[in-house]
Amino acid sequence: MILHALAQYYERKSGVEEGGLPQPGFERKNIPFIIEISDQGTFIQPRVTDRDSSSSEYFVPQGVKKTSGVAANLLWDNAEYALGLTLKGNPERVIKQHEAFVERIRALEEPAKSDKGIQALLCFLENFDPSTLKENPHWEFLQSNPNISFQLQDDNCLICERQNVIDTLKNNKRENTQNSVCLVTGDDDATERLHPAIKGVWGAQSSGANIVSFNLDSFTSYGKSQGLNAPVGKHASFTYTTALNHLLRKGSEQRFQVGTDSAVCWSAKPHDLESNLPTIFGATPTAVKDDPDKYTNTVKAVFRSVRDGRGSSLAQEDQTPFYVLGLAPNASRIAIRFWLTGTVREFSKRIKEHFDYLEIVRGENDPEYLRLFLLLVNTAVQERKENIPPNLGGDTMRAILKGYPYPYTLLAAAIRRCRASQQVNYARAAIIKAYINKSHKKEVLKVALDKENRDTSYRLGRLFATLERIQEKAAEPNRLNTTIKDRYYGSASSNPGSVFPTLLKLSHHRLAELKKKVQKHNTYYEKLVGEIMNDIAEIPSSLSLPQQGKFAVGYYHQRQDFFVKHDTHEGGEKS
Repeated sequence: MILHALAQYYERKSGVEEGGLPQPGFERKNIPFIIEISDQGTFIQPRVTDRDSSSSEYFVPQGVKKTSGVAANLLWDNAEYALGLTLKGNPERVIKQHEAFVERIRALEEPAKSDKGIQALLCFLENFDPSTLKENPHWEFLQSNPNISFQLQDDNCLICERQNVIDTLKNNKRENTQNSVCLVTGDDDATERLHPAIKGVWGAQSSGANIVSFNLDSFTSYGKSQGLNAPVGKHASFTYTTALNHLLRKGSEQRFQVGTDSAVCWSAKPHDLESNLPTIFGATPTAVKDDPDKYTNTVKAVFRSVRDGRGSSLAQEDQTPFYVLGLAPNASRIAIRFWLTGTVREFSKRIKEHFDYLEIVRGENDPEYLRLFLLLVNTAVQERKENIPPNLGGDTMRAILKGYPYPYTLLAAAIRRCRASQQVNYARAAIIKAYINKSHKKEVLKVALDKENRDTSYRLGRLFATLERIQEKAAEPNRLNTTIKDRYYGSASSNPGSVFPTLLKLSHHRLAELKKKVQKHNTYYEKLVGEIMNDIAEIPSSLSLPQQGKFAVGYYHQRQDFFVKHDTHEGGEKS
């Protein structure tokens, strides 16, 4: 299913003239160094392209898999293969590499074999002395062993992009040991023994890794080795890897990070959601940094599409198939972390539901909509992305886009960080509220303070916030270094029966101190403590994890309410 959807995406993009995907047998490659030659094969000049721009990318024959042996690419390769430059102190190996490079060009069939560009290049390679480049201003750059290709003087394309070469490679049937029914297309095709590498997955090998590969006897069956275990035709192998590499490429608007997982998305036909979904769920794309309002506006666009139906390009009735693929590194392979399929309508609706579940009262400087990355990083130790639990991002994405309950590990991680840091912040409170409400499929916890909520755990959270506020108000200005939250939050939220009796006794003393300062505040807080305690029949000795979550939200709600400007002077802290 995954490979088939990627192959279909290739077919869709291959028909696009501007920025289309390469034809079978080719790939888009960064070529930072080009040698210009004359029609007679004489050296003209070297040219360094813009290495940090897409202008240095060219369509070149698909590269071979590099191993410890000698394997040359066709009409392009690094400086050792293409020019015979000894850069790593092994001249004997460089000679073999360069001979292999020249031999692949000589082995070309018609019409490429008689192309004037190929003839000129062979003449150049037979007569060129690599030592002459040592006097060239670009010699220092060549020391990095960059990819090199060749171009005829005054030609507007590389030699490997000339039409005769393209026609030859398109019609060339590479050697293969066996034909079989392709598992992706269902067609009879030559089976690909080694699939092209996938590049761009965060944490994977820079040279690329594979989704389909067999390198140990324990992975094989019936004596079939490597790609013959899962027969995928050469055409399908090329199309799915080309499409996935295109989606994962640097600067792709359809690529985003979900915790430690690299994710891509695409649809069966062009759609705004292809670029909008990474904006919503990605970490901090450059486009969002350049336009701070882009994230908020994109989320609101999804809301409008669900509300208005046909009123936007993200129409609710849109049944366009949509795909989201999450990948994670696994040594020389790539693991499928999540694979989500649906329609634009379904995903748009679930995105809106996700943000509805997350909605909670917030401070003036808090973002209106919480980015997924911000949620995940608030569950990680030291709030570092590398500490996000490996499966959490994928499990959360699956819950959001498939409408499943949020993973229990998300709740556990949020509560664990609340206890470890003694802080229930906006993101963690939103996570807990979303988890509890979605699990119960109803509004157990409201957006803001709910004075009618009779749940003991929620009330205890409110009570703890009130006792902390009494301590803050009773203390001398600038004399309070820590509050009861810093010392007792963890035990109060998990084993309230052992903590609250002591805290309530201490509050009587603090209320007396507060009475000396401001009579009005003393009366307000006494009434508030009494109101909360009136609904607590017995302080439980311990709380389960969901109950600890309700405690955290109750604490957060009450703290936020203390800083809300109320209509009446009495009761509120701000008039």
